[in-house]
Amino acid sequence: MRDKLTAFFAAQRGVVFAGVFIGVMAAALVYAGNPPNMGICIAGFLRDISGALGFHREGAVQFIRPEIIGIVLGAYLTAKLFSEHRNRATTLSLVPLILGSFTAIGALAFQGCPLRALLRLAGGDLNALVGIAGFGVGVGIGVRLLKAGYTPGRTRILPAFFSWFVPIGTIGLLLLLIFQPRVGEDGPIFSSYVGSGSMHAAVWLSLLAGLSIGFLGQRTRFCIMGSIRDVVLIRNTHLLSGALSLLIAAFVTNTFLGQINIGFANQPVVQSQHLWNFLGMILVGIASTLAGGCPTRQLILTGEGSGDAAYFILGMFFGGAIAHNFGLVAPCATGPMEVTIAPAGMIAVLVGIAVCVLIGLRTREIDEMTR
Repeated sequence: MRDKLTAFFAAQRGVVFAGVFIGVMAAALVYAGNPPNMGICIAGFLRDISGALGFHREGAVQFIRPEIIGIVLGAYLTAKLFSEHRNRATTLSLVPLILGSFTAIGALAFQGCPLRALLRLAGGDLNALVGIAGFGVGVGIGVRLLKAGYTPGRTRILPAFFSWFVPIGTIGLLLLLIFQPRVGEDGPIFSSYVGSGSMHAAVWLSLLAGLSIGFLGQRTRFCIMGSIRDVVLIRNTHLLSGALSLLIAAFVTNTFLGQINIGFANQPVVQSQHLWNFLGMILVGIASTLAGGCPTRQLILTGEGSGDAAYFILGMFFGGAIAHNFGLVAPCATGPMEVTIAPAGMIAVLVGIAVCVLIGLRTREIDEMTR
């Protein structure tokens, strides 16, 4: 049975199936209560979790998202089942922490990770085209850095007890979500009463969706960044077929559920400064390529035992908190569902692009000097 499943998901039909499932499930989560065009958004959901734990105090975006918990646990259990769990990390683990932080900042400037960019487009939000184009440019830049010799360092095996950190941490988050303890009169756990943080599907449904996506992602190596990288590097469309299947499936499901609003105006949880949508996703593309996977893929790799991916996700967690604590993005005056990128956010995006390119160049040089 395991061999048959492995063969199915290794083939193109497997990644297409995964894309269709994720697209349908994401649209269904919106129908069940998640924010519009945000059935799943790794950057936004990690930002919500950081707010729920008190790392930022923007009241409209605080909630422990079960989808994140489910994806990590699903990938962990699947990797264990198929004997593919490996505790490992490279010699430069600080690098993915930095890349993850800037990924969150870039994604929140655009208001969505690469997965949400596709889901926004599937809901009719044409602003997403700007972000997707920027992401493609960013991946292209990242590929050039890879060809120039970027390497994150040698991979080393970690002690076995490290394998417990991720499942214990995610189960701990689930318990905090279920029991909602309060630490003091004004302490966490926080949950939004307005804005996108107050919108969520039933916990059991979100958790089940996350577990399913974790399983499919681990089996198929589903990755939106990888779909573009593989086309550019080796002219391979295997992963791209999964991303396109997701887009089509989400669009069809949204149409069936009456969740389509085609155009640039009156779209939920977006900002309309297209230059910064474009540049923000360039930053996400570069950082994701250097890190070896988009935010969704990084969650899967975290469940599989990658220390670098865990650092990347931790970086996104803190990057989301930084974005709100330092006013990089903020709600517009028109309401808690509308956002804008502040001048400080514009500077942060430009600094992030420069830092990521510098990492791509200098990491290669450092590796050469230490051989």
